[in-house]
Amino acid sequence: MKVLITGGTGTIGRAYVKNYAEFFDVYSLSRDENKQTQLWRAFPEVVGQYLGNVEDKETVFRVYEDVKPDIVIHAAAVKHINLAEKQPIQTCKVNIVGSLNIIEASIRYDIPITVAISTDKACSYESVYGGSKYLMERCFLEANSNRNKFSVCRFANVAHSDGSVLPFWLDEKRDGNSLKLTDPNMNRLMFTQDDAANLIYRTVEYTRKNSGGFVCSYKMRCVNMLDLAKAISEDVEIVGRRPGEKVDEDLVSEHELDYTYVIGNDIHIRTEKNDGDNKLDVPYNSKSAKKMSQKEIKEIVEWV
Repeated sequence: MKVLITGGTGTIGRAYVKNYAEFFDVYSLSRDENKQTQLWRAFPEVVGQYLGNVEDKETVFRVYEDVKPDIVIHAAAVKHINLAEKQPIQTCKVNIVGSLNIIEASIRYDIPITVAISTDKACSYESVYGGSKYLMERCFLEANSNRNKFSVCRFANVAHSDGSVLPFWLDEKRDGNSLKLTDPNMNRLMFTQDDAANLIYRTVEYTRKNSGGFVCSYKMRCVNMLDLAKAISEDVEIVGRRPGEKVDEDLVSEHELDYTYVIGNDIHIRTEKNDGDNKLDVPYNSKSAKKMSQKEIKEIVEWV
């Protein structure tokens, strides 16, 4: 079975390859040739690699035609809040137009399952990045059909992902610098790269066995960012929040509660209301989620 990953050289793509390449023929579409080389060196089992941007429809179509994937995992995106705030046009080109290209290609080439990677920042969004991902989610849910199934996998913060705070802080400590924190009251839902890969896998399986047209997430834990910083160093400098940042993040919002379906620790958000008892009673966010223990904080800091 063939899996095509857009943005396949990023943290999520590499995590999926690491965990599941032995079960699938994996192909990567990415615009970064250096990272493509790094991916191939780290995981020579990757079957094929393609250079290109998802905002270039013709390139996307050519890759689909060549690979003929059974599953597409759409992870390519502009992800950094501060850059998205400064460059909303480019963010929309990648996160919205690029996602529409993936939807069109998956329908045109009759792909059975397409799963997009979203973010908690799409929920109750207050940033360009969150807004672009909210629109992407809505487009994927509208595109779903019995023939071509579309679903969404909604992440929170992935520990040690490219450009994220943990590797930055660890580098700062190594260089003898203070750790820069925007707000000591800030809390974040966080999970590991393996957790992220496993959530994608479960979303694909739910979609295969049932139907698409849903957002899948799960009850991950939260961490106070000052506690996280102090697990690395006591030398913490408060620098103030950046544009688009929130103190707390929602994973499931108030208006989504009636549409939630709780399956074990997983949370599905569907387009039809749930009249049963297996739904969330309160929004799931970094205030209501269970807090990480000191041991769990240490483990996520030291995770490799």
